[in-house]
Amino acid sequence: MKPTITVADNGNLQIYIPMLIRRMRGRKTVIAPQALDGEITGAQEPVQSAILQALGRAFSWADILESGQIKSISELARTLDVDGSYVARILKLTTLAPDIIEALINGEEPNGLSLAKLTQTFPEDWAEQRRQFGFATD
Repeated sequence: MKPTITVADNGNLQIYIPMLIRRMRGRKTVIAPQALDGEITGAQEPVQSAILQALGRAFSWADILESGQIKSISELARTLDVDGSYVARILKLTTLAPDIIEALINGEEPNGLSLAKLTQTFPEDWAEQRRQFGFATD
């Protein structure tokens, strides 16, 4: 998908620019297609807000559980009116390697990494996590 300029029958120019509009922290960001293809070096990457929201929830819920405000994952799930297995999968994100979490927050995740992949079963060993999710620098 490339930008195009055409001249209409009435002489007006029609400009087509494919782009993504992402919302982050209350602001809208326009991401040009060349940035998505990696053709514009240094361009802002699209941030996966679902991953950021899940990380925020995970650490917030972990704090609630650790403080004793809510006693169990099942009680937390009932309070939130969500499935207990969902809460458990999201909470597991708190066990990701710190550098993986930092990369996710900065939008530097490997291509193809999604929240669905992050919430599947993954190893506790941080080196194994890096390999599984594509962060390994071997």
